[in-house]
Amino acid sequence: MALQLTLKPFERIVINGCVVRNSARKSTIVIETKADVVRGQDLLSKKAAVTPVNQVYFLVQTALTEPALQEKLRTNIQKQLAVLATTFAPPNVHSVFEAANFVSQGDYYKALRALRPLMKREAEILGATTPRPASLRDEMAREATKLTEEKEPALRRDAG
Repeated sequence: MALQLTLKPFERIVINGCVVRNSARKSTIVIETKADVVRGQDLLSKKAAVTPVNQVYFLVQTALTEPALQEKLRTNIQKQLAVLATTFAPPNVHSVFEAANFVSQGDYYKALRALRPLMKREAEILGATTPRPASLRDEMAREATKLTEEKEPALRRDAG
């Protein structure tokens, strides 16, 4: 079954390790074959990977977006997930085991999905004691705003 994605202006997605950025208009694309696809809003920047769960998420994301590194990263990811399993209690530890299962199967996208609730829980636990770094989504939003602002004067000239 095909995957249909509607992209916002300047939104980025990663398809099989290739970064694709949408133009200035909303677009819909259809991916007809199996592909590893991650929306820009689900990507975490290396700077934002400062907590244990975020670090594992970043490694899994790297394995997903850089297929050539998957074998090298798999063992490291599994070791870090094993450490996480000792720090979370039920029901959260279930997400760790689920992520580990998906990594073992080579399904890195599902591993990312399994880790997302842990990222929220970790943020709740750490609260305001840990500064929250800007995510890649924030960086991309700033970049999109900048691109839009750069284009506005040209658009005004064309309209006037």
